[in-house]
Amino acid sequence: MTDTRVDLAIAGSCVRVVQVTDTHLEERRGGTLLGMDTDASLAHVLDLVRDAPLRPDLLLATGDLANHGAEAAYVRVRESFDALGLPWFWLPGNHDAGALMHGVIGRGRPMIRSICAGSWQIVMLDSTVAGQVGGSLGADELALLDRLLGAEPARHALVCLHHQPVAIGCAWLDEQMVADADALFAVLARHPQARALLWGHVHQEFSAERAGLRLLGSPSSCIQFAPCSEGFRLDEQAPGLRWLELHPDGRLETRVERVSGVELGYDRHSAGYL
Repeated sequence: MTDTRVDLAIAGSCVRVVQVTDTHLEERRGGTLLGMDTDASLAHVLDLVRDAPLRPDLLLATGDLANHGAEAAYVRVRESFDALGLPWFWLPGNHDAGALMHGVIGRGRPMIRSICAGSWQIVMLDSTVAGQVGGSLGADELALLDRLLGAEPARHALVCLHHQPVAIGCAWLDEQMVADADALFAVLARHPQARALLWGHVHQEFSAERAGLRLLGSPSSCIQFAPCSEGFRLDEQAPGLRWLELHPDGRLETRVERVSGVELGYDRHSAGYL
């Protein structure tokens, strides 16, 4: 894909980012995933953005935006995020249909790969593999990452993708992690300005560190997967999002916020989903 870039003006020195991931909208409004209305859950999650005391500078939507890649789902995703009045950027997940995402969400334009704001560069990678649930970057994406980071050595870097690049302790999900993660970390090691990796896919909060690099997985805006589970198991935690504050000195502050005071039902006995 093209090395598309945008430069964002921000009001302060700190870049405020909100990540919303794994929305899984169905073709029809009100469609459900394992018993949860994913349109309703997304609406409640986006209310957290609207009600925030500080307005974010941008939103990152990190994949699996439509559960079965339906055009109507992408139209509603676009309308929902556009209504926030924020710059927002997306990357695909394994449930998405790439061509439709580019046509509907991207409005026919190439996916943005580099977002430069303040002292930071945010890089958006595509870890999807056609016809597979698991992820891989491949030579082209790794070369793109190397090139983008090499072009902005003075900016701290947040690198985003859909699949997790490290094991998170869920055996069934860890079979789906980025297959060439070692090559990813080798590229990052050449660029000391890289501060964090951020992903979706795992439908749960995850935080770790590797050689000074923050590793962050985030909850879904709909159903949640139980941490530390051998096989598929849903968690009782509510839908959520992740906030990030990117400071000029390279510090990154982050927290997860979840919907509260709302009952969003789901099938507690489900053995999996497609």
